Amino acid sequence: MKLTDNVLRSFRVAKVFRENSDKINCFDFSPNGETVISSSDDDSIVLYDCQEGKPKRTLYSKKYGVDLIRYTHAANTVVYSSNKIDDTIRYLSLHDNKYIRYFPGHSKRVVALSMSPVDDTFISGSLDKTIRLWDLRSPNCQGLMHLQGKPVCSFDPEGLIFAAGVNSEMVKLYDLRSFDKGPFATFKMQYDRTCEWTGLKFSNDGKLILISTNGGFLRLIDAFKGAVLHTFGGWDDVGPPVPCIPGAGSEDGKIHVWNGESGMKVAVLDGKHTGPITCLQFNPKFMTFASACSNMAFWLPTIDD
Repeated sequence: MKLTDNVLRSFRVAKVFRENSDKINCFDFSPNGETVISSSDDDSIVLYDCQEGKPKRTLYSKKYGVDLIRYTHAANTVVYSSNKIDDTIRYLSLHDNKYIRYFPGHSKRVVALSMSPVDDTFISGSLDKTIRLWDLRSPNCQGLMHLQGKPVCSFDPEGLIFAAGVNSEMVKLYDLRSFDKGPFATFKMQYDRTCEWTGLKFSNDGKLILISTNGGFLRLIDAFKGAVLHTFGGWDDVGPPVPCIPGAGSEDGKIHVWNGESGMKVAVLDGKHTGPITCLQFNPKFMTFASACSNMAFWLPTIDD
């Protein structure tokens, strides 16, 4: 089944879960698409079974809080950042709810976390204006980049390069094998003082980068040349867009969907969210996606195209 405009328009909420008392700040699908795990401002970690469509278990990180939760390559381990006491990243075994390792180093809140798609490497960006490179097998930082402002960062689909968005105005591309030599490409964007970049994400073929902001737009750029291909915007109640296909969750609880090639808006989906949509992500293996406010919604298409 192909993800066409018509299929996208047909998506409807199949199930809503009300497991949280505060907003869900992040969620991530497992690499096999069978589970999704969420982190919330209520300090809980909720694991959902995507195939049975139900929550499996809830864990808590009450002392440190939990944000930016990410699966590693093992389906039973995750890494996440703290949003309370310190700025250490934690590596948790879901199997026995025990920490495997801690990754100290950042001196301010971690605002970006990206797991390599191919190995145990991950990168983190912090308000301390650094990006750190880590290996799950060692608590020691494997690499450190000092930047001129707040960073967002993400690996490309091959895990060979990563992109850093700096100060909401520049995209820098680094080769993982020689990142200490500095970026091999830098793209300067038009600075917009009305908003900040909140994330960037490569397309599955690695040719495009989608920049999300906390203002009224998303920006799609060419990953090789840095040219802006499309700017997606135009929802009424401006809220933080969440990159997906490209799509954006907005403060009115609706999901706005654009065609990445034409730049045209193809759908506005109403998930009856009670508050602003904080997260939106497609399942990597199945034709389904999830969206979250303080509730979690699973979506399915209602037609076969």
